[in-house]
Amino acid sequence: MKIIGFLLICPVLSCSDFTLKTISKMLEPFEKEDNSFGLNSELFNTLQRGTTLVEFSSPNIAKKFHAGHLRSTIIGNFIANLKQSLGNNVIRMNYLGDWGMQFGLLGAGFDQFGCQEKLRENPLQHLFDVYVRVNREAEHNEQIGQAARDFFRQLEQREAQATSLWQQFRDITVKEYQQVYQRLGIHFDIYSGESFHQEQAQEVVQQLRSRGLLKTTEKGTAVVDLSPAGDMSSLCTVLRSDGTSLYITRDVAAAIDRKEKYHFKEMIYVVSFFSLHLCPVSCLCCCRCQHVSFGLVQGMKTRTGEVVFLEDVLDEARARMLHNMSQTQTTKEMDNPEDTAEKVGISALIVQDFKGPLRSDYKFDWERMLQAQGDTGVFLQYSHARLCRFTSHLLESPYCLIYVYRYDEVLHQSAQDLQPKHLVNFLLKLSHLVASAHKELPVKGNPDNVAQARLRLFSGARSVLASGMRILGITPVDRM
Repeated sequence: MKIIGFLLICPVLSCSDFTLKTISKMLEPFEKEDNSFGLNSELFNTLQRGTTLVEFSSPNIAKKFHAGHLRSTIIGNFIANLKQSLGNNVIRMNYLGDWGMQFGLLGAGFDQFGCQEKLRENPLQHLFDVYVRVNREAEHNEQIGQAARDFFRQLEQREAQATSLWQQFRDITVKEYQQVYQRLGIHFDIYSGESFHQEQAQEVVQQLRSRGLLKTTEKGTAVVDLSPAGDMSSLCTVLRSDGTSLYITRDVAAAIDRKEKYHFKEMIYVVSFFSLHLCPVSCLCCCRCQHVSFGLVQGMKTRTGEVVFLEDVLDEARARMLHNMSQTQTTKEMDNPEDTAEKVGISALIVQDFKGPLRSDYKFDWERMLQAQGDTGVFLQYSHARLCRFTSHLLESPYCLIYVYRYDEVLHQSAQDLQPKHLVNFLLKLSHLVASAHKELPVKGNPDNVAQARLRLFSGARSVLASGMRILGITPVDRM
């Protein structure tokens, strides 16, 4: 499937016997119904295969899913889908922020301001309200801060009452998050978290001590000296003065544990903050780690003001898309318009996010994102739905799919730098070509062998479009 393949398809227009025999041979991959076109290319033979562990999303428990976690979630899902489609054994891990001093603060706050009845009625909202209130109180009440430190120390020591309350918060949060992930069409193989590695973090500290890398400051904290001159001018703290662990210590312990447990070829972190490179303790991991960084989303708002939670964004996208569909005369009747609006709205969110380099910030724009024309997720879905409609009626609709033969090259490029923009822009251009092809390659009125060859190409385009959308994390719709 090289670019020369594009040129060989063009002679369909001339329809000589030799050309049609050649084209028929080239179109054989489109006769399969397994949607594997482009996924078995020789280009992929140079790529590393094996087990890939992808850590993504990773929100903090006891808090509603903030819209700021959307990027990590959809980027990580894309990378996991891409790696799996190219033959890797992929482990999708959600490494929850379920430990640390914030739980000391929440535990202390719940003792004073919490209510089990409100926790049952609206769990994450109540925990959010408690957290906001206790933070406000802690600003001018040192006793709150001391109570938070005491609660976290009880957690680290696995005292029953503190552990029971923490476990309740964690279970509630995971259940709520799974509902959001289901809306996004995302699943995880493993729900892990910092809490899993609290004891192993202490082992990391002991390894540092045995290697002579651990030093103690005047305040009693355990640190690793990062300064080139060894003058303690740049420090990495790995243990507090009261003996409790920090995020970086638990993160290194987690990396060591994953390497021993899953024997992966590569581990990809899709997180806003990557801690392993900050400390030479990461050499204890002896593993291949890659960090995929990403910029910020600016100006994400709903009609009612600032958006805080991801559910607000998803609800708004569905509502706006449903309204747009109701105002469009070409909208087809469907069994569940709300479900279609949700899928198309999520498509719009993903495509807007993925069009540029991941490292770049981008400005969120509801109006532009949901346009039916232009380079949007809505246009991708419309193109796929239109192909579904027309390719089910032989000899009625024409489409040109020369561009489809670049699919494997684009996937290979995406695998090299883990950037979804290559695939997004390929699918958008393919959709634009499909939209204009009916004027150039008529099917109706042509000899049957020409019409069938073209229709097979159109079916292949639909297959590639659907395959690429699924890798991006988009669920294709058949009608809209």
